[in-house]
This record gives sequence, C-alpha cells and structure tokens, in this order.
Amino acid sequence: MSQNGLLIDYEYCTGCHSCEVACKKELNLPVGKFGIKLAKNGPFKLKDSEDKWELTYVPIPTHLCDLCGDRVAAGKKPSCVHHCQASVIEYGPVEELAKKINGSRKVLFVP
Repeated sequence: MSQNGLLIDYEYCTGCHSCEVACKKELNLPVGKFGIKLAKNGPFKLKDSEDKWELTYVPIPTHLCDLCGDRVAAGKKPSCVHHCQASVIEYGPVEELAKKINGSRKVLFVP
C-alpha cells in the first residue's frame, strides 16, 4: 500500500485561510489549535529593487493533521484540499506527488 501525502504549491497560495477553516471544522478543533496553519512571510522589499516586493503565504500541516483519514476512507479528498480556493494543495500517493515537483516551483512536500 502506498503512503499518501500533500503537495502544496505555495507560489500561488492567496492567503485566504480556507484550508485552516475547513480543517478546524473537520477536526472540531478548539480556538488556537490548527491541523493546518497558514504562515505569512513578508511583505518585504527585494534586494537591489526599488519597486519589487515579496509576500508569501505557506499552508503548513501541524501535528494535529491526520490527512482526514475518515474522509479519505469514504473516498473524499482531505478537507484542506477540497476547500482550497486556489487549488494549490494536492493529495495522493507520495511517489506520484514527488514526480510533480519541478525545480522552478515553490512547493512544500508533506509525506
């Protein structure tokens, strides 16, 4: 049996927090606890540039993430994947997800 994981292409994450909300609801987590937490990096001005800035959002699964075992067992996608408005979170076999990693992409791979 193949191990499953998440591939998060955070280059296109819009910072909408829908993954956080969906996960909190799915796992019935209390205030201050997260199964996936959106980290914000920036905004900051890029070196040697007067007009270029960077602002990045990165959804990071926490120790409370169980990859929505009950949903997956019922043939559904994990809640964060299903509700991601930018479609930047993928779920599947680790081997298949690893093949999708391209050196030019900003990704987080969670086996």
